[in-house]
Amino acid sequence: MSSTMHREQLGWDLASGALFIVIVLIAFSEPPRFPGSQWMMVAVAAGILAVYAFGARRYVSIHEGPCPSRRTSVLLQFCLIALLAIGTSIAPNMLLLQTIVLPLIWMTSRSTRQSVLVTLANAIVLGLAYSIWGGFRPEQVLAGFLTSGLSAAFSIALGLWISRIAEWGTERHRLLSELTEAQTSLKAASREAGATAERSRLAREVHDTIAQSLTSIVMLAERARRDGSADTIALIEESARDALREARALVVVESPASTPSGSLAQALHRLGERFQRETGVSVSVDAHERTVPRDLQVVLLRCAQEGLANVRKHAAASAASVVLEIDEDATLTVRDNGRGLGDATIDDGRGFGLSGMRDRVALVGGTLGVTDAAPNGTALTVRLPLIIEKVSK
Repeated sequence: MSSTMHREQLGWDLASGALFIVIVLIAFSEPPRFPGSQWMMVAVAAGILAVYAFGARRYVSIHEGPCPSRRTSVLLQFCLIALLAIGTSIAPNMLLLQTIVLPLIWMTSRSTRQSVLVTLANAIVLGLAYSIWGGFRPEQVLAGFLTSGLSAAFSIALGLWISRIAEWGTERHRLLSELTEAQTSLKAASREAGATAERSRLAREVHDTIAQSLTSIVMLAERARRDGSADTIALIEESARDALREARALVVVESPASTPSGSLAQALHRLGERFQRETGVSVSVDAHERTVPRDLQVVLLRCAQEGLANVRKHAAASAASVVLEIDEDATLTVRDNGRGLGDATIDDGRGFGLSGMRDRVALVGGTLGVTDAAPNGTALTVRLPLIIEKVSK
C-alpha cells in the first residue's frame, strides 16, 4: 500500500470514529422515543462503521484505490442506505450519518452514473424514512424530502467536481508516465547517437592519419626492398614516428595534428614536400597565408591529406597540385594529371575516404566535389564558409 493511500484511509478512520462518538452523544443526550431507541441509534451507527471498516475502507482512496466488483458495490451501498434509513426513521438527527454515507456511495460506485443514480435513490429512501418518523404529516414529508433532496444535490455537485479532479489527476499521471518513458527512450537514443558519432569521428581520424601513415610505410618498405637507399629508410622511420605520435594522440582523446604547428599554409607545404619525397610525384602548393579558425584548419588539412592519399592509391599521376584560396569562403583544390575518376563516385561505397571526407566537411557547413579535370586527371574541391579573422599588422 502506498503512503498516499495509507494517509487517505487514516483520514477516513478518524472521521468515521469521530462521527460515531457524536452519534452516541446525541443518542443519549435526548429522551428516547421508545424503549431501546437510544441503543438502536448506537447500533445503526455501529453498523455503518462496520460496513465502512470491513467492506468500504479499501475503496476510499481517490487516486489509487481498487474498483469493487459489481456485486460488492451493490451490497455495500444497499447496507449503507438501509442502515441510514432505519436510523432516520428512529430519529431525524441520524441524518448526520449522511456525511459519511454519501461519500462512501461515490467511493464504492463503479462509475459516475451509478454514483448519481444511487445518490438519488438514497434521497428518496431517506425522504420516506423521515416521513415515517413524522407520521406522514404533510409538513414532515415536505421537510424530509427537502432535506434529503438538498443533501443529494450537494453530494452530486461535489462528487462530480471531485471526480473531475480525480480524472484530471489520473490523466496527468498517465501523461507524466508517458513523458518519463519518452525521456528515457530519448536518453537511450541520445547515448546511442553519441556513441555512433564518436565511432564515426574515430574512424575518420584513424583513416585520415594512422591509416595513411601506415600506407606510406608499406609503400616505402616496398621501395626500400628494391633500392635499399638510406633516404628511403629514413622516410620509413619518419612515417613510423608520425604514426606513433598520431596513435598516442588518439589514446589521450586529442585530435591528431589538430593544431598544426605554424600556419595552415606552412602545414600544406610540408605535406606536399613529404608526399613528393615518399612517392616521387611532383607536388606544387599554392596557399594563402591567411588566418582561419583552428577547427577549419584541421578540416582543410585532413582533406588535403586524403586528396593526396587518393592520388597515391588511384591516380597513377606524375604531378599534383594543392591550392588554398581564402576569400569569403576557404576553397581547397587538390588536382592531379592521372587517369581520372572513370566510373567512381563518392557514393559507390568503394572506400571510406571520400565519404568520410564529405561527412567531415558537412559538419562545418561545407561542400565537397570530385570531378574529372581537364585535360586529364581528377580535381577535388572543398569549400568551407569562412569568417576571416583580421591579422594585426
